[in-house]
Amino acid sequence: MKMTTMTTTAIAALVAGAGMASAQEVRFMCYSDGNECEVYEDVLGRFEAENPGIDVVIDVVPYQSILENLPVQLAAGTGPDIAKVTDLGGLNEYYLDLAPYVDREYWEESFGDTLDWYRAGGDDDGIYGMHSQLTITGAFVNATLFEQAGVEMPGEGATWEDWAAASREVAEATEASFPMAIDRSGHRVAGPAISYGALYFDDEGNGSFEGFQPFAEAFVAWNEDGTMARDVWASQGGSTYQDAAQEFINGDLVFYYSGSWQVGRMDEQVGDFFDWQVIGSPCGPAGPCSGMPGGAGIVGFEQTENPEAVAAVIDYLAQEDVYAEVTARTRNLPAHLGVAAAGVEFENASPAAQDALNAFAASLPDVSPIAFAYQGYAGNRAMFGITVERLSQAIVGELTVAEAMERAEDDLEAAMAEAN
Repeated sequence: MKMTTMTTTAIAALVAGAGMASAQEVRFMCYSDGNECEVYEDVLGRFEAENPGIDVVIDVVPYQSILENLPVQLAAGTGPDIAKVTDLGGLNEYYLDLAPYVDREYWEESFGDTLDWYRAGGDDDGIYGMHSQLTITGAFVNATLFEQAGVEMPGEGATWEDWAAASREVAEATEASFPMAIDRSGHRVAGPAISYGALYFDDEGNGSFEGFQPFAEAFVAWNEDGTMARDVWASQGGSTYQDAAQEFINGDLVFYYSGSWQVGRMDEQVGDFFDWQVIGSPCGPAGPCSGMPGGAGIVGFEQTENPEAVAAVIDYLAQEDVYAEVTARTRNLPAHLGVAAAGVEFENASPAAQDALNAFAASLPDVSPIAFAYQGYAGNRAMFGITVERLSQAIVGELTVAEAMERAEDDLEAAMAEAN
């Protein structure tokens, strides 16, 4: 087992040379939200011991490389054999169909509807990816600040407006820097937008921003009046991702809307500095109290010279006992239905982290069907980027909200035309 940590500039050259390696070498491009790549290295070391003809090399890369470099490499035919990806449907054209090499019945029983997120739609019934990290968006709240301010947290069924008002009151009373923040991400605002009436699809199932404007108006207003930490969205250009985790960790942020993948980071970095908890997703005027599902998956690519070896590696990670171990060690929500049904005792997680993961899991039934469909939509990556760029322009005053939404629809029409 080899594991390398790669800079963005080094990735292309190393991956391009992978074809010169031994016949049974399998290169795995991996990024971590926490300790995932380290755990995969350990687990796949056991796989190598059981399969001495296969050598797995894990190349650890920044997440931005998965988003930006990997698609370019795949288009050029110089990609890795395996990768951990988040653009699930968008990379479908490059996937290796694992179905000829694995037990289809086991995979369908174990991973259910998440298999569709990797497919091209229509009659495609291929098995392309193992969903390794099921995530759900939701809010982290600094409970200590609420206690210091003497403000009661909004209860079950509370709206975004309720939480905005409460967070402003807490920030004012405690002199915290920011009442609220949402990651600069089209994925992150999707759940709140659905709660405000965003449909994301037209009657024919094509991508659409119909119904998005009510959320856009509220979100831009919150950025203008100081409810939201404005620099999270206003200080970046284009569709660049930006989170506000450090502001929350520093105790400067009352309410932080991100997702379940941040639990390990909060557990390790907040420590006993303050008490924090997860409250799921607030409700909106359209009714749903919906977060956005997502996560990452392990996929193989059809350009590999060793398809059977690639399938064997992924199938090993998909086995219930191995999957359960990785889930427990990485403190991620399981997408494996058998593991989820049996329950997971997360390793080295504090009571706060255990409670947070349970809270995220409990919010999954509230997720709108629109959100599940949007996560599996092949055009969602383009829509995420359009969302970020046009919302940001409205926040900084380059466009009105109405103009931003008009531009977003035009952008989407152009993106769909190009894709077709």
